Amino acid sequence: MILVGTAYPYRGGLAVYNERLARSFQEEGYEVEIWTFTVQYPNFLFPGKTQFSTEPAPEGLVIRRELNSVNPFNWLKVGRRLRKAQADLVVMRYWIPYMAPSHGFIARRARKNGKTKVVSILDNIVPHEKGFADKLLARYFMNSLDGGVTMSKSVFQDAMAIDANKKVEYCPHPLYDNFGAKVSREEALEFMHLDPDCRYMLFFGIIRDYKGLDLLLQAMGDERLRKMKVKLIVAGEFYNNAEQYHVLERQLAISDQLVWRSQFVPDSEVKYYFNAADIVVQPYKSATQSGVTQIAYHFEKPMLVTDVGGLREIVPNGVVGYVTSVDPNQIADALVDFFEKQRYDGFVQNIQVEKQKYSWNRMVETLVSVSK
Repeated sequence: MILVGTAYPYRGGLAVYNERLARSFQEEGYEVEIWTFTVQYPNFLFPGKTQFSTEPAPEGLVIRRELNSVNPFNWLKVGRRLRKAQADLVVMRYWIPYMAPSHGFIARRARKNGKTKVVSILDNIVPHEKGFADKLLARYFMNSLDGGVTMSKSVFQDAMAIDANKKVEYCPHPLYDNFGAKVSREEALEFMHLDPDCRYMLFFGIIRDYKGLDLLLQAMGDERLRKMKVKLIVAGEFYNNAEQYHVLERQLAISDQLVWRSQFVPDSEVKYYFNAADIVVQPYKSATQSGVTQIAYHFEKPMLVTDVGGLREIVPNGVVGYVTSVDPNQIADALVDFFEKQRYDGFVQNIQVEKQKYSWNRMVETLVSVSK
């Protein structure tokens, strides 16, 4: 089995996911290689500070840097190598239309050996930040596949709108259980140099417009939250203009309620951020699925999500957290309810049951199923 996608030395959620998926295939008895990028994005297209990890290379995985996303001559070479490798299964990740030309071309070449089946995990069909050619590119890529797997029902519907005859199945995003074991709240707060007398909310991950940090800042201006010893940790690298959020912070006079950790969080430190928090907040304006919810499930943290995309599919309202509208007032209402009525312990008990649904074994089985 060959997995084509982001992996070490690249960083971020896609790399973490792909490496964890590779280990799951290994656990099922497959011989696995990951073919990652020599060039993932040209630097001028990458909005962050660096694409590369500062962590040690993962042990026990074969990772080869093969694919240049911008060089068609490289696509010929990689497609030819995949065809000659005669792998039974190739799994590709599709998360943005930019990858459709390279991945679609390579998939077509790989399948010409008459043996290799190519399937894809379809993170998005229509991206959060839309372009005029998105659906054309998605159709080109999907036409190159034997099958696909979506991790939200909304993306499944998008995939069916592109090609209703393609073998596509839904399988929810598995738990991100590769960030280590839980640590105590005390250890987490000490690591982060935070006041143990306060309670904390966590906004985690790359900061882009569609993730709704501005809505959460407006919610933090609610007078009820101001009176509580509650603070918001904002942890993640800005992929858009940071100043707009700081202007809002000043306008609302909420600086004393915020803890800014606006940089990429290394994998080895993720456990401290989640275990310092009482609730993880995702006030997204649009979404498909989210890896952040699956980290929260792993660390057994209640969640607040907005009713967009597939988020409500994995956060049952009133059971493991809240589903609100995309509205600062409703977000504030839910947060006030959480802290005033001390919902933490009840939600955690339900999370311990709910999290059993999200296994990596199920994802492996689904990928194999759509290849046949």
